[in-house]
Amino acid sequence: MSETPRRSPARAVVVGGSIAGMLAAAALKEHVDSVEIIEAHELPEGPESRTGVPQAVHIHFLQTGGAEAFEALLPGTIDLLLAAGANRIPVTTNMVIYSPEGWYRRWKRTTHYLITASRDLTDHIVRGQVLKDPRVSVRTHTKAVALLGNHRHVTGVRVRAADGTEDELRAELVIDASGRASRAPQWLTQLGITGLTEDHIDSGLVYASRFYRAPVPTHNWPVIAVQADPGLPRPANAGGILPIEGDRWHVSLMGAPGGHPTSDPDAFEAYARTLRHPIMADLLKYAEPLTDVRVTHSTANRRYYYERLTPWPEGLVVLGDSVAAFNPLYGHGMSVAAQGAVALRDLLSTGLTAGTARRAQRVIGKCIDPAWALAVGADIHFPTTTGKPPNLADRLLHRYVSRLSRTATGSFHAATALTDVLALKAPPTSLVQPSTLLTALIGPLRPLLDRPQFTPTERRLLSSLEELAASPE
Repeated sequence: MSETPRRSPARAVVVGGSIAGMLAAAALKEHVDSVEIIEAHELPEGPESRTGVPQAVHIHFLQTGGAEAFEALLPGTIDLLLAAGANRIPVTTNMVIYSPEGWYRRWKRTTHYLITASRDLTDHIVRGQVLKDPRVSVRTHTKAVALLGNHRHVTGVRVRAADGTEDELRAELVIDASGRASRAPQWLTQLGITGLTEDHIDSGLVYASRFYRAPVPTHNWPVIAVQADPGLPRPANAGGILPIEGDRWHVSLMGAPGGHPTSDPDAFEAYARTLRHPIMADLLKYAEPLTDVRVTHSTANRRYYYERLTPWPEGLVVLGDSVAAFNPLYGHGMSVAAQGAVALRDLLSTGLTAGTARRAQRVIGKCIDPAWALAVGADIHFPTTTGKPPNLADRLLHRYVSRLSRTATGSFHAATALTDVLALKAPPTSLVQPSTLLTALIGPLRPLLDRPQFTPTERRLLSSLEELAASPE
């Protein structure tokens, strides 16, 4: 009786050790013998800043769809985040949101949730979950400089260490999760693959962020946000306060060219008072700044359509910000990367066969589509946006969504329709199903709120802060 031949050990290489790279490794580890992550920088031991992640200083949160994807890949991750001080925010129950159409109600019925934490903590928890698996290793201070193989089949990557020495890492599957700085377009050109199309839609929004010691307990404290209104005759601006671990508030302000925030710490709270409502400035005057103000201009939506390329080489998949990077205003980046990693894992469950990489790229593109439609569909209406002007259909859709948003201020059905989409649990097309169209036509069932909606407990806390501030030294 002949023995069943053993397959050769399958090896995967992941380029990039950020969230997307770690999630890619989590997706791969059950389907290959080993996964090696190539990271250009050092990876910290704890929840500390990591070089190469400038966006970590700005607010981050996981939508419901993203949190569920994290759990699917790394069971127990959300519990670990919560145990470390992250917050689970019920939507819209613990959200004080001022939209262009008015204040959203804090419905007692919860539809979805957000997980709010610093990016450093989220990175740390995910990294620990992934690297405890002996099949996953990391090579730090190393850069991927080229793909090995040809236009039909990628067989690995060439890497360069900090001392300049180069090495060839052979692999059955290479995942590029290196982020906005991805060199995949150039690498593909070197292999003779051309014709890659790209969208680049930039509203010009500038982010300024800092951490504060919260003046109130952060557990069960709501998210605070003032959204931008592209229809106002002035540079758009917005802001948000997220309760995070360590009894801190993570605060980000955003502004368009001609009226953007700066790194001046003395101007930060004054800028918050220029938003469409002063609620953020009113709260920040009781909080203690813990850091300087950090600014970024990298808020453009940029997408490469790898799924449209023909040919597509076997053995290569591009994931996360390497494929599509979003304006962080909408909070979808980590969630989309996680959903793409789940789709990759599910596809690999049938084995690494001919055409797997191409199918993976297509399914990752489908994971991107909803968040891309949301981000671009909003950003194209800012007068400062470059890359794509809104057409008639875009304007009509924007008017409809604005009406639905106004309805959502006084209709649980409309609010749920919107949050289903924002949570990445339903496609944007669900907003035009008959029942939702009828809801938008009817309009809000309750009167518009004329002020932010705080609970009695929150009002007592705020009153005590006012009394403390008013008392003599």
